[in-house]
Amino acid sequence: MVVYDVIIIGAGPAGLTAGLYTSRRNMTTLIISKGLSDQVTETPHIENYPGLRKIKGFKLIQIFEKQVRNFGVEIIFEEVVKIIQKENEFIIETTKEKYQCKTLILAFGKVPKTLNVPEERELTGRGISYCVTCDGPLFKKKNVCVIGGGNAALDAALYLSGIAQKVYLIHRRDEFRGFESLAEEIKNKKKIEMVLNHTVVEFKGEKLLKSVIIEDVKTKERKELQVDGAFVEIGSEAKTDFLKELVKLDDSNYIIINANCETSRPGVFAAGDVTNTPFKQIVVAAGEGAKAGLSAYNYLHGLDSEIVIDWAKKK
Repeated sequence: MVVYDVIIIGAGPAGLTAGLYTSRRNMTTLIISKGLSDQVTETPHIENYPGLRKIKGFKLIQIFEKQVRNFGVEIIFEEVVKIIQKENEFIIETTKEKYQCKTLILAFGKVPKTLNVPEERELTGRGISYCVTCDGPLFKKKNVCVIGGGNAALDAALYLSGIAQKVYLIHRRDEFRGFESLAEEIKNKKKIEMVLNHTVVEFKGEKLLKSVIIEDVKTKERKELQVDGAFVEIGSEAKTDFLKELVKLDDSNYIIINANCETSRPGVFAAGDVTNTPFKQIVVAAGEGAKAGLSAYNYLHGLDSEIVIDWAKKK
């Protein structure tokens, strides 16, 4: 069995950037992922990635992938189901094969929680979004709704009130779970209409979202709201159950890392949205991927605290 210097799990901004940096340090690198980052590829337009005024999410990830492959990184699309440590190496088991490495980088992101209602999947990226920072500016002077009752939903509604024409804030309870100060601020915004004790039961639209069907949790009465955009803010989850015996996780199942992207297990690093880093953005994930890659190089060569410079042309 080939023993790679590093295996990276995840082909999103963090994983691909990590691969770019490890390959430039002449580390034999394998990236394993179910596919290219769903969260990025399903984003129709990205306007907050430095150096690019506006780009489609799928195009941005393609650029990442091409650059990484040009440096000789091997990428395979398989699902990882198990990781075990054998002495000073790691064995990664997928649904198809087993792979072995000296260092490991976990960078497979998080998954937004969905409502699981009709047409949600079909209209994702076509009016339905799970990232207000990414997609909010696309709905200037349009009608939108935010679904959720926590701080993320309240922040999203407040942010959109400065962009959109009208914001419906839909929550299944009669009070919010977020900070009281945020809830009070919401009440003072004329553009925000609170729709409490209601749940979304269906999205409607053909090529683009046109409306949401909501249902009163008490009377079961339904009505339709005409909206151009819907932001689902009911949280996200890191699917890390298979890692519980490998690295330490926080209460929300995110991988705990330090400033150098090191986990609780020597030789295992993590980067991006799957970690306990609070800011879940493409540029942050890419930066952490670079740190994880360079930290893996330091570990492999016994250079725990040495600064690694990597902006020159690869020799």
